[in-house]
Amino acid sequence: MSGIVVLVFLAFAFVLLFSAIKIVPQGREFTVERFGRYTRTLKPGITILTPFLETVGRRVNMMEQVLDVPQQEVITKDNVSVKVDAIVFIQVMDAAAAAYRVDNLMYAITQLAQTNLRTVVGAMELDEVLSQRDAINSRLLSTIDHATGPWGVKVARIEIKDLTPPADITNAMARQMKAERERRAVITEAEGEKQAQIARAEGQKQSAILQAEGRREAAFRDAEAREREAEAEAKATAFVSEAIAKGDVNAINYFVAQKYVEAFAELARSPQQKTVIVPADFAGLTGTVAGVGELIKSLGADTPRPTPPARGATSAPVGGKRGE
Repeated sequence: MSGIVVLVFLAFAFVLLFSAIKIVPQGREFTVERFGRYTRTLKPGITILTPFLETVGRRVNMMEQVLDVPQQEVITKDNVSVKVDAIVFIQVMDAAAAAYRVDNLMYAITQLAQTNLRTVVGAMELDEVLSQRDAINSRLLSTIDHATGPWGVKVARIEIKDLTPPADITNAMARQMKAERERRAVITEAEGEKQAQIARAEGQKQSAILQAEGRREAAFRDAEAREREAEAEAKATAFVSEAIAKGDVNAINYFVAQKYVEAFAELARSPQQKTVIVPADFAGLTGTVAGVGELIKSLGADTPRPTPPARGATSAPVGGKRGE
């Protein structure tokens, strides 16, 4: 009999100990109720409760959670029906508020997200909905986070997961995109052709400038050469004119011989000339050349002679013997 009492006592002590000692895992928080009324919140770790008086009320997940918003059809401002779904990232900040201020927290947040999603998308046109997802996400985040604040929940972010317009709208968008890309291609090609023409025109301009500068330089050099040639001719003419003024016939022969030689050279260079006929009086040209030589000697005679050697210096006469 005593053994049975001991066993009953041990069983009672075990149940008492099990109900009094509570271990809260990391990332969770437990609410404590005394006779059904909330008293406090248990943080992660080990805690001893008052037996028969205190019990664990709600076990709340304090980690960030991902909530899927089901897909729904929304009519936009321009009367286009699109299918929209989203995901919401939430985190419970106050376990007591999340446990006792709303019933079925996840369902309430899902319905709230669906309602606000219809409101935001319905106030925009289709093009804005497709191109302004960030603006939609920001408006939804602000609205839902404000609404869930009294529930002790923080909405970290909300993202539009998918936007599906009708099939005819999708086809029209594809054709529009193709036309836009073709337009950009034509504009780009035209711009490239324009730049190429500008570059070619610039190159031709620079080439024309360089050619003009080259022609100007060549003309300047030709003029300078002709000027020097005219100066030389003028000096030669002046010398010959002086000789003629002095009555020297060889000067006249010089002019005649010069013209004679030039005419004969032109006759020899003619492309139609196959045979060069030497005039019968060509031998007279020798006398003319000799006359020119005499003219040169006469002009040289007027120039001062070199100074004779100093007294006492000896020199041998040409063709003579020393001492004669």
